[in-house]
Amino acid sequence: MISLKSKREIEIMAEAGRVMKAVFTAVEPMVKAGVTTLQLDQMAEKVIRDAGAKPAFKGYRNFPGTACISVNEEVVHGIPGDRVIKDGDIVSFDCGVLLNGYNVDAARSWGCGKLTDQKRKLIATARDSFLSGLNAYVPGARIGDLSAAIQECIESRGFQVVRDFVGHGIGKAIHEDPQVPNYGKAGRGPKIESGLCLAIEPMVTEGHSAVEILEDGWTVVTQDGKMASHYEDTIAFTDQGILNLTCD
Repeated sequence: MISLKSKREIEIMAEAGRVMKAVFTAVEPMVKAGVTTLQLDQMAEKVIRDAGAKPAFKGYRNFPGTACISVNEEVVHGIPGDRVIKDGDIVSFDCGVLLNGYNVDAARSWGCGKLTDQKRKLIATARDSFLSGLNAYVPGARIGDLSAAIQECIESRGFQVVRDFVGHGIGKAIHEDPQVPNYGKAGRGPKIESGLCLAIEPMVTEGHSAVEILEDGWTVVTQDGKMASHYEDTIAFTDQGILNLTCD
C-alpha cells in the first residue's frame, strides 16, 4: 500500500534530510588513500547521533554498519570494515537517517585521488540519470516515466542499469511501496501523487548489468568485476512541486 505523507510529515523528513547533508559534508573530505571504510562509517554514525537522530541502516535485517560503503566493483550494501581506500577508487556511500519516527535515504559515489575519464563519467552518469528522472516528472506522471528517463540517460552513455535492486517509497519505514525501478517504459506504474516520498537511486555499471551477492550475505558486486556507481536522494512530491529532502 502506498502511503502519502502530510505536509508535517514531509517537514519532519526534511529535518532528517538536513542530518543526512551533514553526514555527506563530514564524510566526503575523508575519502582519501589510506582511510578505511570503517573510519567513514564511524564518522557518519557520530554525525547522526550528535544530531539526536539514529542510523536507519544499523541493525536493519542485522546489517552491522551505519552506512553501506561499496568500493569499485561493489555496487551496493558493502559492509564497512578494514578495507583501505586507494588512489583511483570509486567509493559509493549509502546511508539512512531516522529522526522522530521518519526515515530518509541517500547515496553518493566519490572518487579518491586521480580518476580515469571513464570513472569520472561513470560517477557523473549516476547523478545525471537521477536528475533525468526528476526532469521527467510533470503533474500526472507515473513511476515508469521516471524509470524510462533514468534508463535512457544511462544507456545513451554506454553504461548499463542494475535491475536486481531498485528505488522505493520511504517514510515511517526505510522501504515502503512503491518500487522505483531504474528501467522501464513511460506511462506505466503507479501515478505520482502529492505527498508521495521516494528514494530514487540509480545504480550504474561500466560493463554488464549482472550482479551477485558475496558470501557475507550483503555486498553486491558486478559479475564481470567492472566498476559501478550509485546515486540516491529522498524526494517529496507536493502540490508546490518537487522537494529534494537530502540535497540542497
